[in-house]
Amino acid sequence: MNRLTSRRRTLAGIGATAAAAALPRVAIAQADDRPSITIAVQQNTNTNTLTPLREQSNVGARMIYSFLEPLIDAKHQADLSPQPGLATEWRRVDDRTVDLKIRPNVKFHNGDTLTVEDVAFTFGPQHMFGSADKAGQSGTMFATQPGAAGKDAPPEVQAIARRLWPKLERVVIVDKETVRFVNAVPDVTLEGRIGRSGSEIINRRGFAESADWLAWARRPVGTGPYRIADFRPDTHLVLEAFNDYWGGRPPIKQIKFVVVPEVASRVNGLLSGQYDFACDIPPDQIAVIDKAPRHHVVGGTITNHRLICFDKNHPQLADARIRRAMALAIDRKLIVDTLWDGRTAVPRGLQWEYYGRMFLADWPQPAYDPEQAKALIKSAGYKGDPIPFRVLNNYYTNQVPTAQVLAEMWRAVGLNVRIQMKENWQQIFEQNDPRGVRDWSNSAPFSDPVSSIVNQHGPSGQQQQVGEWTNPEFNRLSNELESSTDMDRRRAVFRRMLTIAEVEDPAFTVLHQNVIFYGKRRNIDWKPSGLQYMDFRARNFRVAST
Repeated sequence: MNRLTSRRRTLAGIGATAAAAALPRVAIAQADDRPSITIAVQQNTNTNTLTPLREQSNVGARMIYSFLEPLIDAKHQADLSPQPGLATEWRRVDDRTVDLKIRPNVKFHNGDTLTVEDVAFTFGPQHMFGSADKAGQSGTMFATQPGAAGKDAPPEVQAIARRLWPKLERVVIVDKETVRFVNAVPDVTLEGRIGRSGSEIINRRGFAESADWLAWARRPVGTGPYRIADFRPDTHLVLEAFNDYWGGRPPIKQIKFVVVPEVASRVNGLLSGQYDFACDIPPDQIAVIDKAPRHHVVGGTITNHRLICFDKNHPQLADARIRRAMALAIDRKLIVDTLWDGRTAVPRGLQWEYYGRMFLADWPQPAYDPEQAKALIKSAGYKGDPIPFRVLNNYYTNQVPTAQVLAEMWRAVGLNVRIQMKENWQQIFEQNDPRGVRDWSNSAPFSDPVSSIVNQHGPSGQQQQVGEWTNPEFNRLSNELESSTDMDRRRAVFRRMLTIAEVEDPAFTVLHQNVIFYGKRRNIDWKPSGLQYMDFRARNFRVAST
């Protein structure tokens, strides 16, 4: 071997050694130093699915916003007013029509780029309304996807879609960046419907490639900052950062929602460092967490009210006087002061101040008048027959103690109400035994009464769909409220609907505005949303240096 060759081999060996030595430094430089967080929740879904067209629940809402997004978003850490989402802008064409420009260069979790075809498909027959029926919509112009046959939305999903979009006529592709929503009747709430839960945009190819509708519903392909890594109903949901997110690099590497039904276990796990967040903290645990040096509680009221629903098919509840008596027997302030430490409020019926002009500021809070309740019970000829009260085991915070307090208040005016503990919502609604009263909550996902009183109690609402209650005048007014553009007339209609559903022929009675408290690490800068969503975008998550 000559000297030159030997020198070359020596230099090559040194270079290889140097390169090898440099590799760990390169790997370290590229390491993902973002935190992973674990969130303890009392439940992750009601339906074992992750699509808001099926999972219309308080527990599902907090997770879905991380992986599915709407065209029109909301200012979650502020006043909930509209802001651009997957649409950069929108404009009213007329009373029935809205045009939206979709955001360019948005990636789905499977790598596809968002197109107007994806938007049209999202609101089309297969995904929402069922291709065989199309919800009675004539002249529809929805995108279809070859290969997606046999995946029509199941009947319960079609029912929800029709409730969210009762008069959607067609979604038209105007050009490669513009879609047009056309309603069959005038609707001043179209923008709200476009931005509400259930209107999130999905990937049409992902839908087509799913084995069936349930497979899709358990792993939907969206555009959010996090994508689904693992989902085990009633156990956990694991999300991982989607680094191609249009809104910037997600601040968290992995989010794990773990089902921990017991409050004590959630609190203890938080304080021990097992969890970074603990959801649905009752007021009596706030001081415990706030005293800890590394943890505290955040949260407050949300656009959701707790209420009691009546099934007027029950022999005792067929008489509206008994339902009115049940409403009058409730000391709501006592419930707020004792079970909620005064941290929420009794609302002015089923409405929220963020309705703006549609908020009826002079509508009274539900009255507490046990003497009038007793008089109504006597005039109705009630003989003490039992009235069942179906309750879940703390699906809502403080649900069981609230039910116990209510049963005592009703007993005090002479009503024999018997609590029946149920395991799930299917048991709450089933009709094999007489139904009487039940727990529920109502949300207002956008700032108009149709988002709550019509959506939940109107002719297509859940209460009427399960056969608990109906009222012909209320139903006629529901249709008018949805189609009128005269705001003064709409206010009058809304007032009459509240009069029917809360006073004359009670469908429900409101208890208090719902509130959500989260225990969390103090060094995490994060704010909750009034719409129940847990937002972990870069704008709303930062870990302070310690």
